[in-house]
Amino acid sequence: MTGRSMFGWSLTARPIRPASRWSSTGHAQSSSEQNQARDRSRTQGNPCMAGPMEPEGRDAAGKPLLVRVSGSSGGESHGSAASSSIAVVVGSTAVAVAGSFEFGLSIGYSSPSQLGIMRDLHLSLAEYSVFGSILTIGAMLGAIISGSIADQAGRRGAMAISDVICTLGYLMIAFSQNYWWLDIGRVLIGFGIGLLSYVVPVYISEITPKNLRGGFATVNQFMICCGGSVAFVLGTFITWRTLALVGVAPCLLQLVGLLAIPESPRWLARSGHPGAFVAALQKLRGQGADISEEASEIKVFTEKLQRLPKSKMLGLFQKDYIHAVTVGVGLMAFQQLGGVNGILFYASEIFVSAGFSSGNTGTVAMAVVQIPMIGLGVLLMDKAGRRPLLMVSAAGTCLGCLLVALSFLSKEQHWERDLNVFALAGLLVFIGSFSLGMGGIPWVIMSEIFPINMKGSAGSLVTLVNWLGSWIVSYAFNFLMIWSTYGTFFIFASICGITVVFVERLVPETKGRTLEEIQASMSSSLTAFHK
Repeated sequence: MTGRSMFGWSLTARPIRPASRWSSTGHAQSSSEQNQARDRSRTQGNPCMAGPMEPEGRDAAGKPLLVRVSGSSGGESHGSAASSSIAVVVGSTAVAVAGSFEFGLSIGYSSPSQLGIMRDLHLSLAEYSVFGSILTIGAMLGAIISGSIADQAGRRGAMAISDVICTLGYLMIAFSQNYWWLDIGRVLIGFGIGLLSYVVPVYISEITPKNLRGGFATVNQFMICCGGSVAFVLGTFITWRTLALVGVAPCLLQLVGLLAIPESPRWLARSGHPGAFVAALQKLRGQGADISEEASEIKVFTEKLQRLPKSKMLGLFQKDYIHAVTVGVGLMAFQQLGGVNGILFYASEIFVSAGFSSGNTGTVAMAVVQIPMIGLGVLLMDKAGRRPLLMVSAAGTCLGCLLVALSFLSKEQHWERDLNVFALAGLLVFIGSFSLGMGGIPWVIMSEIFPINMKGSAGSLVTLVNWLGSWIVSYAFNFLMIWSTYGTFFIFASICGITVVFVERLVPETKGRTLEEIQASMSSSLTAFHK
């Protein structure tokens, strides 16, 4: 290889420092002796700081692992590279989260469409309940193979597959004339968003710089909430068939956008495409950027992982991965078992049961609260860290459930003072707190903690657990409410309280660390790699 190595780039989007200048006598110029000493020290510790075309180390055959490629220096070049990097990352994330918007729209579709579908297709409440809950069945099926599809077809390929499936599902619903077409379409949509729920956060985490990863990854949850809110609002003005056609739009937009964005560099490195890996990473970090440090870390880590056993579901339960599996599965289970989908699916009924004449005001208020709280979470993600936000969020959901429970308890016990306002306040506190951290951060951490060789199996497992928890809560919620309204929310409050303890004891802080650093720290077999 001449001129440049396949991996001759560096981590940060900054121009490479030029080589030190020396006098003809071989001594450092006296005016900068201390600076040159520091430069030599850094060069010894960091091969990326060597002179032009200087090799960074050699493999077993004696060939250079990395060759440094000098870029231009100066603030103008640095600013241009940085702005180019951010533009590509923002654009790629925007395309990816079109799938998140589709996810939210699909979840929110059933609530505003209920009366219209039941009237036009003459469905019973039981039949419509099947239509509403069968989405999670399809999502679980999609989750089971989501990791495998994302590993085989790539992150972009998996998103494209899900778009085609969701489009077909929405068209079947829009033109359905009977119960079966309706349910088959809903299952297809569930399958598609089951894929999206895994691949979107993984793609975002793999393309963003470590100092921006948390904030960008949280946009996933932000767009899910936006999609749900749009479904709630549009559903009050348009028919259920038209709303189904609206669901096709983000699928088509993402399909077109996927043609313009780069594939995940980490997936390309793992899949044996070194040239495409460097090109994708360079595009994401800016054409004037020095990416040799990041490329080196990804390459070495990927080569080490490829010597480990291939991804299998049972392999996740080895001691090397058990901590990561416990954290990933635990966060997904607690996210759902805290009651969020039961509350979102049946928000209108909850408000009516609490004594309000209509549930519309409460559901609109919930939609309004979600978006700014997710925005706050995005701003705090890479400043406060994942763990503090998770604990504050879980504590807030616990408080919200307690307020709702007190409202129902006052109604059942016929207390003198009517506390139905507690139901509104409690649900708003719950949704706001959930949106701040528990909604998005489990997906962020899931995308960070598993090494690339196990990410497919691990992603399928934790996504399956998430959707299974969603189905359990959405299916059991009505039965629990019949058993005891206040008891249901006391149960949810207890689970949210346990979540705080779980996060404090087991969940690592991943803020400001590369994916390779996080994954190595989670596995004892890889710890020696960073020593």
